[in-house]
Amino acid sequence: MRVLIADDSFLLREGLARLLEELGHEVVAAVEDAPSVVPAALEHEPDLAVVDVRMPPTGTDDGLRAAVELRRRRPETAVLVLSQYVEVRYADELFADGEGGAGYLLKDRVQDLGVLAQACETVVAGGTVLDPDVVSRMLALRRAEDPVTSLTPREREVLALMAEGRSNAAIAEELVLSAGAVEKHVGNIFTKLGLLPGADGNRRVLAVLAWLRTDTP
Repeated sequence: MRVLIADDSFLLREGLARLLEELGHEVVAAVEDAPSVVPAALEHEPDLAVVDVRMPPTGTDDGLRAAVELRRRRPETAVLVLSQYVEVRYADELFADGEGGAGYLLKDRVQDLGVLAQACETVVAGGTVLDPDVVSRMLALRRAEDPVTSLTPREREVLALMAEGRSNAAIAEELVLSAGAVEKHVGNIFTKLGLLPGADGNRRVLAVLAWLRTDTP
């Protein structure tokens, strides 16, 4: 795949480029500030943009803003956002549109070549990647309204595995259920959360986000 790297650290840009090239990908551009992200993506048309959250000019969430704008301007480019720290609100903003093709990982995680490879493949294929530490933090949050209180214990088990990125087949294997039973549970989850057929966005992603925000274990 063709990859754009955006990070203000020269060493990290170089390190990511080498890792991605080891995986057989082509780094088509590397930029060091947030305002350069979208123009570079429009020029080089990458399949994936790997973007640091905190970048110049302000060093706060400029990279995240650029990633969100890139998803709006060129939705065919998948986005993998990197952060030094667990920032739950950044994950919320990145996935707010309910579409796939996006990921949020801590920088320490991408040092593992296998994790990086899987994350890249997943988001480019239209999937969603959430760092396990981010998932844990989101699960720990207490929210005033719990959107999953109507789910049965089994449906919550299914939704929890969906939040881990499991496919229906993997969920069936984990819970020792038939594929049809899992499909029925998933359909019930969508219905109870008000994610009806034809709704805007990716229903699976929206259901996972509802689960991650819940205060129910």
